[in-house]
Amino acid sequence: MNYTIFWATLMLICAFAELLSGGLYIICLSVGALLVVPFAAFGVPLAWQIVVFVLTSVASIYTLRPIAHRYLHRKDEIDTISNADAIVGREGVVSEDIPAHGHGRLALDGDDWKARTTDGTPLKKGSRARIVTRKSLIVIVEGIQ
Repeated sequence: MNYTIFWATLMLICAFAELLSGGLYIICLSVGALLVVPFAAFGVPLAWQIVVFVLTSVASIYTLRPIAHRYLHRKDEIDTISNADAIVGREGVVSEDIPAHGHGRLALDGDDWKARTTDGTPLKKGSRARIVTRKSLIVIVEGIQ
């Protein structure tokens, strides 16, 4: 019996399953199935096809997967900034007085953040402030003249 269609179908199923998982393991099974297709086409016995599939799949897990992983997860790429971290450096309006060494509120893009100043200086309601950093849900701001 010719198993060419079986291995080609397995290759496609594994490639599609990799799209759902993203771990880069299942694609190695797809590579193994791809490399078995010519063996099946030339009528190599099923036992040898399975041996080739297992060996090429394992080999691709140890060789191709690390290369693909390094390529897809490069260190030189800028890390993704979360929505909350993206506000650092932005300017907002003080919506509730920030007393000396105390907490007040800062309005930014429709959100109202609990805020304190970097050096403990007070800021009045309506004044503008720049967000320097964020500590959990509290933004640390500095007044803008």
